[in-house]
Amino acid sequence: MNTVQLLYFARLRDVFGLHSETLTLPEGSAVADLIARLVARGGAFADELGGARVFRVAVNQEMARPDDPIPAGAEVAIFPPVTGG
Repeated sequence: MNTVQLLYFARLRDVFGLHSETLTLPEGSAVADLIARLVARGGAFADELGGARVFRVAVNQEMARPDDPIPAGAEVAIFPPVTGG
């Protein structure tokens, strides 16, 4: 099993009521597997991560795609896109 540290930012932190949590994933899990697991919780997780809402994921402070693997002990940040002006 693979333990990762999840960090939530901005509206996701507010909606989930969590700043961070530790989660154990099966070895070989990818970003898409993690998101599917969070969506399966239902409620705000399904609303924010399973629908049309846009969010980004970074693994160890590097932007990640759905098929990117999550290494053991990784820090995974999930956050809304940032706009500037």
